[in-house]
Amino acid sequence: MREPAMAEAMRLALREAGRAAGDVPVGAVVLDPSGQLLGAGCNERERTGDPTAHAEILALRRAAARLGEWRLTGCSLIVTLEPCTMCAGAAVLARVERIVYGAIDSKAGAVGSLWDVVRDRRLNHRPEVIAGVLAEECGSLLTEFFARRRD
Repeated sequence: MREPAMAEAMRLALREAGRAAGDVPVGAVVLDPSGQLLGAGCNERERTGDPTAHAEILALRRAAARLGEWRLTGCSLIVTLEPCTMCAGAAVLARVERIVYGAIDSKAGAVGSLWDVVRDRRLNHRPEVIAGVLAEECGSLLTEFFARRRD
């Protein structure tokens, strides 16, 4: 995936993050190998009462439904915040080819910061990881959200 394409895909994920009404503004998209959008999602835990309604999980589910196949071989997961253990594990199990993320999550990240689930050699699939795409923009969205909650 070329750098301009990654930035463009991250902007799609940022738009999704903006839809996370009342929830932590995280957005995710899944692109097929040609770069076409297969699925998108934003955090919906607060809206749905579902603890698994993370942006990545919803985007992966929607992409799989669109393909009619749980294996997302060759696909890319683009997310505004480093995935947690649940989402990193789901990406591995879905066989995504790459995970691209913006902001680092030093408190719950599982794609290199706190844990590194996706590069664990004991697993049968290890996606490529590209970190820091539009990191400042992704991080600002989160910083502003939490600052408003503290006020």
